Amino acid sequence: MSDQKIVITISRLYGSGGRTVAERLSKRLGIPYYDKDLIRLASEDSGINEALFANADEKVRKTSVFKAAKSVYNGEIIPPESKDFTSNRNLFNFQAKIIKKLAETESCVIVGRCAEFVLKDYDNVLSAFIHAPQAYCLEKAGEILNLTGRELEDYVNRINRQKEEYHQFYTGRNWFDARNYDICLDSSKLGFDRCVEEIVAYMGVRFGEQSIRK
Repeated sequence: MSDQKIVITISRLYGSGGRTVAERLSKRLGIPYYDKDLIRLASEDSGINEALFANADEKVRKTSVFKAAKSVYNGEIIPPESKDFTSNRNLFNFQAKIIKKLAETESCVIVGRCAEFVLKDYDNVLSAFIHAPQAYCLEKAGEILNLTGRELEDYVNRINRQKEEYHQFYTGRNWFDARNYDICLDSSKLGFDRCVEEIVAYMGVRFGEQSIRK
């Protein structure tokens, strides 16, 4: 990579291999990759127990009232003296704070957590959405889960529904809307390595060839 700081955000359907694409992209570019690490960093920054972040990670409560509401992120951090300091909303706020700090200080790959929305006003960010047909996602998920048939399908659908609701709640946007992203890639057609190369090629066009040189 050049001295130019570039952040690639990866959103993904469960089973599409988006995390694998992110890991391989990180290795290809020689830059850090952040996924669960964001929880640890947000916990260290806030002083809030890491377990609370893990419990709320990419999920929203199941009450109908919560689902109907929105809490679109606006950059606010709720202070420690507030009863809402450890609320799910503030846990998201602290993760968003870390995401912004990373975007301002280093080149990296960030997975999930509405990073493409949190960083929507940053000129050095490229956002990608990795998707695939249901059958492909089920096949790939079945390779790592001890589930088959209806149980596997229900699990994958539940995880993707949680991601969709989480995104809608904190961004006010449809998770599946291609307008949220710079590039959308079908991993079933391209394969993981070609997805990586397509993102790298887009970087070269968007930020110049120097952006992808180690």
